[in-house]
Amino acid sequence: METEGTSDPEAHDEDQTQPPDSIVEPAQAPASRSKPRWKGRLSRILLGVILTAFFYTTWQIVSINRYGFRDDGRSADCAIILGTAAWHNKPSPVFEERINHAIKLYQEGRVKALVLTGGYGEGASFSESQVARTYCLERGIPAEALFLETKSQTTMENLTEAKKLLDAEGFRTALIVSDPWHLKRGVLVAQRRGIDAYQSGTETSRYESSKSRRQFVMRELYLYHVFLLFGR
Repeated sequence: METEGTSDPEAHDEDQTQPPDSIVEPAQAPASRSKPRWKGRLSRILLGVILTAFFYTTWQIVSINRYGFRDDGRSADCAIILGTAAWHNKPSPVFEERINHAIKLYQEGRVKALVLTGGYGEGASFSESQVARTYCLERGIPAEALFLETKSQTTMENLTEAKKLLDAEGFRTALIVSDPWHLKRGVLVAQRRGIDAYQSGTETSRYESSKSRRQFVMRELYLYHVFLLFGR
């Protein structure tokens, strides 16, 4: 006979196999781990982009600096002085340094002519190139060695107008004269205008403070890439 109150063994076994309410089903685990993996991958991609941009920008800044300070002593048919501000009938300190450097190239026999560029500033009575011509004449450069244009307002226009003078005079090669940080873009523009051009940067610059030089370099970095990508 069965003793009253004895439980069914099979029923007892079934009770032991029931999972507690607190156990999480295994199927949910993979979904919870997928999101952090995606975030980590995205973070690595963004970090790679930032580092690439940083190193590329640093490399270009170094390149702009090094390029303008290289001068291998070559000679050319002429020197093209890139225009900048004139103060009424006198060159600004920055422009004066460029003109002085070009005069030195002529006196050393490295060029046989100076091509002066730069048009009229707002309200100006004299163009930049006219001011440069007067400055050169006062320092003994013969008038027949000076060629000028009075239309340009930008570096690209400087070199577009200079190319017309080179073609008219039969000049084939040119040294581009400007501040060192300006030359990488200046030579690139000249070459794309069909000029066989090389850099010859000023040995000193009126951009003396670290702030002014940094601003100049960053501006040139921007304008160099605008011209490189869009041709303007």
